[in-house]
Amino acid sequence: MIYLDYQATTPLAPEVKAAMLPWLDHFANPHSPSRAGREAAAAVEHARGQVAALLPAGGQVVFTSGATEALNLALQATRERIVTLATEHAAVLDTAEWLQRQGVEVEKLPVAPDGRVDLDQLRRALHQPTALVAAMLVNNEIGVIQPIDEIASLAHEAGALMLCDAVQGFGRLPIPDGPDLIAISAHKIHGPKGIGALWIRDGVSLEPLIHGGGQERGMRSGTLSPMLCVGFGAAAALAAERREADHAHVERLWQAALDALGPGWIVNGSSADRYRGNLNVRRPGLDAARLLAECRTIAFSLGSACASGSGRPSHVLRAIGLGDADARQSIRLGFGRYTTFDDLTEACALIRRATEAQQRFAA
Repeated sequence: MIYLDYQATTPLAPEVKAAMLPWLDHFANPHSPSRAGREAAAAVEHARGQVAALLPAGGQVVFTSGATEALNLALQATRERIVTLATEHAAVLDTAEWLQRQGVEVEKLPVAPDGRVDLDQLRRALHQPTALVAAMLVNNEIGVIQPIDEIASLAHEAGALMLCDAVQGFGRLPIPDGPDLIAISAHKIHGPKGIGALWIRDGVSLEPLIHGGGQERGMRSGTLSPMLCVGFGAAAALAAERREADHAHVERLWQAALDALGPGWIVNGSSADRYRGNLNVRRPGLDAARLLAECRTIAFSLGSACASGSGRPSHVLRAIGLGDADARQSIRLGFGRYTTFDDLTEACALIRRATEAQQRFAA
């Protein structure tokens, strides 16, 4: 199997696995005052520092079960007007819809055909009193990068906080200093599933989403897993060490993929303002679902992994102006640190041949 689904999840780094394994046997509760508990707590705090090193200064990292919980923690504490984008992850949009049913006003801004927000439109939306602006750094479906610094600046000018879903950018791109709240996840940076975090700027107060023992400075009750925390920390440290090399590798893979796919493909969203480990493309006449079945030796996606079982058309592709037919002609290839040129070009050649065969039989 050639794995090209890095936006859904990434392979566990060998270094991360090695860091986690001792904590299968070291089973102490990190919230216990015993010596073993204090050792576990020290490991958790070391991991917290490793994660924080990739985030702005002047804030605290609160561990969660993943980015979905982190985003819910940030959003559900908001009981006044929220402004967000039509291309946000379902964890933001579905939570915003739930908040609307509780009486919170929500404005969902459209984006341009390249997937980027119109800052003048955002400025106009912020003429009304607003509590929170939520925008994603790197879109999970099309890889487009939003101007987070400018969005945060406009939010602050209007007296609002800014929440950034940085899941797809954390460890890959520098995180802008502007946001007040940042959601991240371990399994998108070659760490374990089941752990994420919310970075909260100093001075920002939130109501906890989960109540109980008061762990995580009262922000998130529940016993932490030292093994998962250590894995997240090790993945973050490795991402910091390898960021330039990973970036250069992905840039070369992007061009290799385009070359191997050949002509006739259209990139969905901006090609310039984009994380190039995400190649979302369409081809007129392609049956993408059939292509997925025909290329069973390749793991790739037709859209967001979180919505793949819903049967709903991609809200992101709709938001950039594509119709249902365009969406059905679209695929997403995700690659990164452990993708080899040989595997990528082989996979793209298989996709090209299967696509050309579809078109021959359709003629």
